[in-house]
Amino acid sequence: AGWFRRLLHKPKPSSAESLKSSHSPSSSPSSSSSSSSAKSSSSSGMSLATSSISLSPVSAPDISASDSPRWDKSYDVCICHSEGDVELVEELVSYLEGQPESFRCFLQLRDAVAGSAVVTELCDAVQNSHCWVMLITPGFLQDPWCRYQMHQALAEAPMANGRTIPVLKDVDRKDYPRELRNIYYIYMALKEKSFRQIRDTVMRYLQDLCRSSTKRME
Repeated sequence: AGWFRRLLHKPKPSSAESLKSSHSPSSSPSSSSSSSSAKSSSSSGMSLATSSISLSPVSAPDISASDSPRWDKSYDVCICHSEGDVELVEELVSYLEGQPESFRCFLQLRDAVAGSAVVTELCDAVQNSHCWVMLITPGFLQDPWCRYQMHQALAEAPMANGRTIPVLKDVDRKDYPRELRNIYYIYMALKEKSFRQIRDTVMRYLQDLCRSSTKRME
């Protein structure tokens, strides 16, 4: 009876103590520090991996280098326009030639050889230029020589690859020449913005030309 009475009055361990004793191995300081160090090493490893795969920006090719394919042709840009748009075209040529790249422009009234045939001059201008800007205005659509030069450019490079640059001014979209329907055009609303777009398009083509030339050499 005595031993049974002592058993009934023996204090029971609290639930908190029993829980602590049952989970003590997994919550030891050594294990927690090891897990935190593992996490830190893992995160540092991730940061190292990320830094190792970061790519450096690809530098644009130098189109003015002495060995650039840009110099394979006499002109960078040939401006095709009607006689009524000479003033605007002269502003465009002045803008392009005044850029740091000093784009070489063919302007018919300025650069055509006196005494030569018009057809010969127009064909030579197209063949000796990298890009062709078509200033499509009401006067352009009515000028047979403009359309002839447009057809020559399309025959020189039938696939649209950035060489032919149509620029619409004071012309409805429905009057856009059907021959150019597969080529995006620049709509000249703000002159300064359009000049900048033309410059960027010519620059992009010349850079792509340099890249493709470098790949062929490699």
